[in-house]
Amino acid sequence: MLQFLSRPAVKLVERYLPDPYIFVLLLTFIAAVAAMLIEQRSPVEVMRYWGDGFWSLLTFSMQMLLVLVSGFMLANTPPVKKGLSRLAALAKSPGSAIILVTLVSLAASWINWGFGLVIGALFAKQLAKVVRVDYRLLIASAYSGFVIWHAGLSGSIPLTIATAGHFTEDTIGIVPTSETIFAFFNVAIVIALLIIMPLVNRAMMPFENESVYVDPALLEEKPTVVSDQPRPAERLENSPILAWVIGLFGIAWLVDHFVFRGGGLNLNVINFSFLFLAIVLHGTPRKLLDSLNEAIKGGAGIVIQFPFYAGIMAIMVQSGLAATLSEGFVSIATADSLPFWSFISAGIVNLFVPSGGGQWAVQAPVMIPAAQALGADLPRVAMAVAWGDAWTNMLQPFWALPVLAIAGLKAKDIMGFCLVQLLVTGVIISLGLTLL
Repeated sequence: MLQFLSRPAVKLVERYLPDPYIFVLLLTFIAAVAAMLIEQRSPVEVMRYWGDGFWSLLTFSMQMLLVLVSGFMLANTPPVKKGLSRLAALAKSPGSAIILVTLVSLAASWINWGFGLVIGALFAKQLAKVVRVDYRLLIASAYSGFVIWHAGLSGSIPLTIATAGHFTEDTIGIVPTSETIFAFFNVAIVIALLIIMPLVNRAMMPFENESVYVDPALLEEKPTVVSDQPRPAERLENSPILAWVIGLFGIAWLVDHFVFRGGGLNLNVINFSFLFLAIVLHGTPRKLLDSLNEAIKGGAGIVIQFPFYAGIMAIMVQSGLAATLSEGFVSIATADSLPFWSFISAGIVNLFVPSGGGQWAVQAPVMIPAAQALGADLPRVAMAVAWGDAWTNMLQPFWALPVLAIAGLKAKDIMGFCLVQLLVTGVIISLGLTLL
């Protein structure tokens, strides 16, 4: 049945889904028109919202770019690649390759969303070297693990409300992760996805005559060329001494941060960890720089598109459109159904505001009073927003950009399969939020 559903979905998306850059331009237009029609804002007001907010996420954009780059460099180190190669050897058939890449991506994304995106794509490329499998579905399966990130250890909403001094502390206090990430309902959803998603992806495998394969030779990396008579500068570039000195200096800071100062994880610490582990494991500055040159190719979409999403977010927030959308769903909710409607509304808002932290800033002022007024389970409502944010990433091509850049594909190549993943995960998450 899933194979039957995926065939028209793949054809539909391949024909009509534009490039993610065109997608963000269309979303900008939709948000602007909606703000004028629904919120009665003037064109000048909307233009100002958009322009004033266009550069508001520069710090976050750079952090996202570094997640991609540093994660790629770490995953591209000899020890990590060797581990991926050994793991890929476990796949003996196309079906087992699909199941294996899905499990690895889900587990890695639960640990950290940035690492999950990168490691999933690189592992998929490694599998394509040893197993003849539809390359589009393989990459779509690697991306499907991203649906779990906001329920994991790097989930921005549960981590935000568990941190002292967060912007809603005066109304909800500190909500420990035992009530969100490690709550029974959330763990149950995660386990269900770990079991079901590999089987769903396996069931979507196209027939032999409809499959798209990749030549393994195209996936091989060019070796680093070392001159027989290196210049002094080249000796420095290929010297492990500099790499080890600065790399160990960074690792010493991490030990001090976690062990002696009791520091926690945030995006900057994660990027710092990835970068300095990559410096040490690559061994020489030249190998690190070669890896960087490969990694940076995947960042073009982030550089050009994230400012547009910042502008869209400004329109949604400043015009009141995001609050109106959330309030519309809340108005028909009860204490029991509020998590479900929070999940649906968050999924829609995520198409325009693809940022977990930014989305909570938009929806918290609506969802928190509604949960308190209805007597709903507040941690569950917060996690419903988190799941909604992660869920429609299967439809929102922005977060697929790093995966696509590593794989050498376009959004239309995988989004047909992602559409089926969206439908299946939507049912699982909805049931978990409302029945458990």
